[in-house]
Amino acid sequence: MKGGARHYVVVFDLEFTAWPGSLASRWTRPGEHTEIVQIGAVKLDAVTLKITGEFECLVRPRVNPLLSQYLADLTGITNAMLDARAVDFITAYRAFLDFVGPAPIWAFGRDDLVFAENLKLYGWDGLPVPPYANAIHWFAEHGIDLKGKHACDVAEAAGAVFEGRKHDALADARGVVAGIRAVVARGAANPFTRTESR
Repeated sequence: MKGGARHYVVVFDLEFTAWPGSLASRWTRPGEHTEIVQIGAVKLDAVTLKITGEFECLVRPRVNPLLSQYLADLTGITNAMLDARAVDFITAYRAFLDFVGPAPIWAFGRDDLVFAENLKLYGWDGLPVPPYANAIHWFAEHGIDLKGKHACDVAEAAGAVFEGRKHDALADARGVVAGIRAVVARGAANPFTRTESR
């Protein structure tokens, strides 16, 4: 880091439309898309790992505007909640980019591809996805096997406490951060000072 400038990283998570069997079929059945319904993110000081800001937004899907009961049960997000406060994807994505600023983004898995799919699905594929790193690789380097797990499982797998509702995007992003902090506290190199993206 140059000249004492503060550097930040954003850890985020997404919730997106799903139905019974979507995960097994990888959303390949007719009419199914991973349309984002919630973005949750935390901004961290890259050195101290302290959370300096949070972002959460509900997003109204266009192709399948009514959420399945399966997704509502999983996430706690209801159609009434979308009616009350969801915004269109492009509004949410631009607000997310404003929150991220020049920071690199990290998530559990390939949520960058979900952003890319939504940008393409809605005709905004000219917009960029910020520099991205998949946290699974870093955890694997430090002996945390997350195969078959979800973002909400990261904290507990790393020996930390998960707080909040599982499959809530903001709580899940916080959980990934808790997992990173736990591994660093046991002596692992801080991944954000080692490199800003992979």
